[in-house]
Amino acid sequence: MPVTTPAELAAIEPATTPPELIRNFCIIAHIDHGKSTLADRMLQLTGIVDARAMRDQYLDRMDIERERGITIKSQAVRMPWTVDGQAYALNMIDTPGHVDFSYEVNRSLAACEGAVLLVDATQGIEAQTLANLYMALDNDLAIIPVLNKIDLPSAQVKKYSEELASLLGVDPSECLAVSGKTGQGVAELLDRIVAEVAPPVGDPDAPARAMIFDSVYDTYRGVVTYVRVRDGRLSPRDRIQMMSTGAVHELLEIGVISPEPVPSDGLSVGEVGYLITGVKDVRHSRVGDTVTLTARPAAEALPGYKDPLPMVFSGIYPIDGADYPDLREALDKLKLNDAALQYEPENSVALGFGFRCGFLGLLHLEIVRERIEREFGIEIIATAPSVIYHVVTESGEKLTVTNPSEFPEGKVAHIYEPTVSATILTPADYVGTLMELCQQRRGTLHGMDYLASDRVELHYVLPLAEVVTDFFDQLKSRTKGYASLDYEMGEEQEANLVKVDVLLNHEVVDAFSAIVHRDKAYSYGVEMTKKLKALIPRQQFEIPIQAAVGSRVIARESIRALRKDVLAKCYGGDVTRKRKLLEKQKEGKKRMKSIGRVDVPQEAFVAALTSDMPEGNGK
Repeated sequence: MPVTTPAELAAIEPATTPPELIRNFCIIAHIDHGKSTLADRMLQLTGIVDARAMRDQYLDRMDIERERGITIKSQAVRMPWTVDGQAYALNMIDTPGHVDFSYEVNRSLAACEGAVLLVDATQGIEAQTLANLYMALDNDLAIIPVLNKIDLPSAQVKKYSEELASLLGVDPSECLAVSGKTGQGVAELLDRIVAEVAPPVGDPDAPARAMIFDSVYDTYRGVVTYVRVRDGRLSPRDRIQMMSTGAVHELLEIGVISPEPVPSDGLSVGEVGYLITGVKDVRHSRVGDTVTLTARPAAEALPGYKDPLPMVFSGIYPIDGADYPDLREALDKLKLNDAALQYEPENSVALGFGFRCGFLGLLHLEIVRERIEREFGIEIIATAPSVIYHVVTESGEKLTVTNPSEFPEGKVAHIYEPTVSATILTPADYVGTLMELCQQRRGTLHGMDYLASDRVELHYVLPLAEVVTDFFDQLKSRTKGYASLDYEMGEEQEANLVKVDVLLNHEVVDAFSAIVHRDKAYSYGVEMTKKLKALIPRQQFEIPIQAAVGSRVIARESIRALRKDVLAKCYGGDVTRKRKLLEKQKEGKKRMKSIGRVDVPQEAFVAALTSDMPEGNGK
């Protein structure tokens, strides 16, 4: 096993490393296939993390990542490695595996020349494995196939080596077998990376160009920008310019991540490192932008990667209205750290001022929500997720609807909804139940392929609105966790959709309205009226809860009035006295009902707008 000496470490100081001794690669895989564990062994083997400082999932810095055992943020790290007496610098990026964070993988691939394709030897190829592989091939990267977890008794190395080899069109003997847990085969993998991944190419004498592939916000130092240098050289105290915004800053510090920030005297062609300019405005450092020098600017920016499109929309509101400015600042800082997050101000009659946020999926929404509450200490409400619709009215007006409150009144000629092209990988035993699930969600089958005698790949086109709620949970529960899902945005399709309004005491409450398929309108109306009946406390008058499509009521529940015992003071006398008191009470209730407003507690809004069904008054 090669051991890097201090002399060899000095030989690969960032300022002196020629491009031919640099290898930039990332690790791509399906979720839970052992990327972070393999990265841990690489850090240990190359000796850049002290044994006392080592911990599991070393590169997963966030508490949420460590608790859930998933990678959310890709992390770059520089490692020394020696082959045949020659010291090399390996720049590795550990990427997430969940479909919601595929934009992190996309960014990482743009900064690399090679990719380690990791497959679990107990589970084989899964949906996100294929998606990440196709992304890597689109970027013309060298692919090194690796089977992980070979130390487990249930590992089927021969079977999955053949499956992986047939996918890539290589010989099964080229698939490396490693164990991220024990470290077996990791040294051979590092040797393969040096041998097969091409060194970076660039012109050291050209005007400096570096691509921003990530950035984070540091409370004390401001924005920390991660870059990959393509051409030229960046040095401390240089004045740099962001090519998309034109913003000019002075470089206060420049260096590499190994795995903690190490300042250096510059970065040249092919190197990956960080820049600190001291700027506090998070909008000045856009991911995908190109950095150049003001003294000798580049003529054109580097081709970046595509901006991610939000797939799910949800309203985020502070529980305490006074936290609104803090929430705006929190989203600004998260946006820097998470390029896929999109948001704009929104006002709701029920919930006050908040933001309409776009996410890549439900897990993305959940993580952002949790980070706002943990990192910034703001309690928030996230409304039920929705998607974008395009509506054409009978007058020919075209509208974009992201919220049921924007749905036009009057007659609608056409409604178009977004779809996704879904790839589902499943054991053959569960094909029937998955087809049934997809048909219930208005899916259209576009093909079925047998990867092996017991593994099937299903191709479906599904409406995005049907996928963003609990489709993934249903998929997992129906297949005992064996199926995997990957999806990408498809084309729009025309659909028979309607807006279901919810009325409390004959007044429409926008917060509870929804756009649903006409066939599901009745069941949505019944469900929402029952839920609100359980959540809203009884008041002094009877409250009708109605669900309506246009002017037609499709479901109704009533909350009975609280009744004061006005006869308590009658301890005798004629019955007409009692009747007189009851009639007087009846008139008062009638007048109260005509002018009374329903008092809906905040908890009822939170519970009705999320998918949780708490226990209510049951009356």
